[in-house]
Amino acid sequence: MNYNLNQLFEQQKNVSTYAALKKLFQLIQHEKRNLTLAFIAILLNAALNLLGPFLIGHTIDTYVVTKQYHGVLVFSGILFTMYLMALVTGYLQTKLMGSVGQRMLFTLRNAIFNKLQQLPVAFFNQNKAGDLISRVNNDTDKINQFFSQSLMQFIGSIFTMLGAGIFLLVINVELGAAALVPAVFILLFTRIVSPWVKKKNAVNLKSVGGMSAEIQESLDNFKVIIAFNRRDYFRKRFNDANRQNYRTAISAGLANNIFMPVYGLFASIAQLIVLAFGIYLIAAGQFSIGLLVSYLSYTTNFYNPLRQLAALWSNFQVAMAGWDRISLILALDTNLTVVDNPEAGSADALLEFKDVHFSYPGGKEILHHINLRLERGKTYALVGPTGGGKTTTASLMARLYDPTQGTVFLDGKDIRSYSDTERTRKIGFILQEPFLFTGTIKDNILYGNEFYRDYSNEQLYELIRATGLEELLALFENGLETQVLPGANSISLGQKQVIAFIRAVLRNPEVLILDEATANIDTVTEKLLDKILNKLPKDTTLVIIAHRLNTIENADEIYFVNSGEVVRAGSLQDAVDKLLHGRRAS
Repeated sequence: MNYNLNQLFEQQKNVSTYAALKKLFQLIQHEKRNLTLAFIAILLNAALNLLGPFLIGHTIDTYVVTKQYHGVLVFSGILFTMYLMALVTGYLQTKLMGSVGQRMLFTLRNAIFNKLQQLPVAFFNQNKAGDLISRVNNDTDKINQFFSQSLMQFIGSIFTMLGAGIFLLVINVELGAAALVPAVFILLFTRIVSPWVKKKNAVNLKSVGGMSAEIQESLDNFKVIIAFNRRDYFRKRFNDANRQNYRTAISAGLANNIFMPVYGLFASIAQLIVLAFGIYLIAAGQFSIGLLVSYLSYTTNFYNPLRQLAALWSNFQVAMAGWDRISLILALDTNLTVVDNPEAGSADALLEFKDVHFSYPGGKEILHHINLRLERGKTYALVGPTGGGKTTTASLMARLYDPTQGTVFLDGKDIRSYSDTERTRKIGFILQEPFLFTGTIKDNILYGNEFYRDYSNEQLYELIRATGLEELLALFENGLETQVLPGANSISLGQKQVIAFIRAVLRNPEVLILDEATANIDTVTEKLLDKILNKLPKDTTLVIIAHRLNTIENADEIYFVNSGEVVRAGSLQDAVDKLLHGRRAS
């Protein structure tokens, strides 16, 4: 299954704005009450602001021209009260939408992160972590800014504009129609230019994600950069990414700002039309000065919101571009689904491959026609040249991937019929470079262990003694309370593997897979691990991937993995011969 977000974006870039908005509002349906209250506040605010010019015009024609100053004072008081109420409704809508925006940001980031937790390893192999971080942080913030700061202005501007347009037509149809002619050209211009603006913002957000990915890669590999003195290489790559981001930002900025001067031009043309036509009507005795003042005010109320919409529309395009990137993740589903009616395998095999084929998306087939049976309580070794398919084979055993053809059976059942919880309870996997979380060793070894997660330190120490892991824990000065700092740089790679080993053994799995798990461990510690492995329950099946021959010499069976095939090696010497031959052939 293709999980490449950049490719998926190209395939789905023609999704309509309406469809995108509909999906976004479905995500915040629980905010209906607050959105309704904010909507009412906007209506009241717009109505109060629109009523003002009409009352001003009425006051001029009725009281100012006739010099009835008492009426002027009365209507001044009415206008003051109205504008005070408009202030209150404006504050209310800002407060409501600010809260909605922050809660939406919280909901969006939770939804994305929860979705990421559900997606398979294949997704993370096809997308850069820095780009994903940018989507979670930067893209969601763009949407939040629009909702909390711009949406109410956006809706308020539309209501004010519509209300002003109605007043213009009601007061005088001919003058109103003339005043609204420039708005038709604005609408046409917006319809034509908006897709281009959205595209420019999408490209810019993509470049921001690319730059984040470049920064993360450089920081993650900083030790290697220093060791090989290749700061120049990564500096060049960052400069290229930064320059690309600069170019796309300039392009997006120019696109976003194209609306404002164009809207301003047409607004000025509308003012000139109203002024010229209004003076002509006054001269013809068909219009009053007060109405002309009101009319000019309503023209301003119509075209000023359009100017605001010019700026807000670009914010909207940025938010929609961000939502397009986010919605791609939310729309994905894992391809590692649970099968309801599984095929049955051999009852006497704990793990079985039946005519298994595998290839990564867009790549050549790595494994083909693999038939393999692993029995309970035995130790199996997978050897072969680098890139031969050993880790891929082990990953299929743990269902990090599904075969492209064929079936993997676990305990006589299709491995796809197990839930994630059931499968991970049965299978332990120690990677060559295990990942540790920031916290303590206790936090890390109990991660995902539902049986012991509530254990106190004393209970956990007792369990570790009973399992024979006490000597391994003694390698750490502060025992269970040893701190693991961000990036786990406070401990060595070998110590990380020890922690991962303890974590896996405490789960008491039926199958324990060690993928080069002792590659970075000293000989003394490796002997401790061997002693603990020998103490595992007799029915535990071990699968060991290793390059060091002493690690696999006691295996019950050795399999040679290379060129898409997994074949049994008759002996350790046979495995060595195959390995040497495979290296010479490559």
